[in-house]
Amino acid sequence: MNPKLSAAGPASLGPALLRPMNALSRFIDRIATWKILIPLLALYISFPAYWLKNAEATINRLAGKPLGPIDLTFGFDPARTLRMVADYGPAARAYYTLIELTTDLVYPIVYSLLWAVVLTLLFRGKAYKPFGWIALLPFISLLFDYLENATIVGLLTTYPNQSVALAVLCELFKLAKWLTFGGVISLVLYGLVRLMVTQWRTSSQG
Repeated sequence: MNPKLSAAGPASLGPALLRPMNALSRFIDRIATWKILIPLLALYISFPAYWLKNAEATINRLAGKPLGPIDLTFGFDPARTLRMVADYGPAARAYYTLIELTTDLVYPIVYSLLWAVVLTLLFRGKAYKPFGWIALLPFISLLFDYLENATIVGLLTTYPNQSVALAVLCELFKLAKWLTFGGVISLVLYGLVRLMVTQWRTSSQG
């Protein structure tokens, strides 16, 4: 065994992971302005208001019943996910797969950038070290979202074979997505409350 390689491996793992995180953090800090926030917000709203809304309506129409997408279900229920895959029917499964590989690839990028910019604007310049990494939390949601999408595509494209293991993974990734997204929203609300309190104190002192 090469001693240089064995010594450098674990020791270099930390910096190797930190470099892209630091680069992403610097990128978000650089673009976090109102000029970027407003178009990002408009783009974000267009997804639930139009793209995802129409996709859900089409899935329901092709399935012949109001099933909705697996992505929007809550709780941990692999059996429900397998039932939904079966109930979609061939046309809805094919269309849902297309949406997962197109629209639902773009949407996580949009919402991650939006919430990262919002968090940066709210917590930029805070002295506490953890606040420097808060803007990256939405990208953890993105990671779990993509993993969830991959398992959904797997379930849709391998039907009538139904993998319980894949359904369990789907539910785990979906649960992690919702939990991290809930953490993002909680931090945004906390930041907004702190901002309002700070502004109120400043105005009362003036």
